[in-house]
Amino acid sequence: MQDDLISRVTSNPKYQELKAKRHSFGWMLTFAMMFVYYGFILLVAFNKPLLASKVGAGVITLGMPLGIGVILFTIIITNIYVRRANSEFDDLTAEITKAALK
Repeated sequence: MQDDLISRVTSNPKYQELKAKRHSFGWMLTFAMMFVYYGFILLVAFNKPLLASKVGAGVITLGMPLGIGVILFTIIITNIYVRRANSEFDDLTAEITKAALK
């Protein structure tokens, strides 16, 4: 029974679509995050004077808003993934489940 259910799910075209969409979307967000994070780390390693430059007349340097920006970017792309997973991916999963349990 279990093997039959697994084969019905994996042979469903909607399952293949779900797998492909999640895979490509996950990698796209991963590369975006790596670009932002490693870009910041490379700035820290190779351009300290730029990050140490003051923003305005205060005591805040450019490194602080950029570091906060990296954190905010992480929160934003996590939110983007969760919203898509809760709508499109969950809808496809429900369709696959319904078809497999018929």
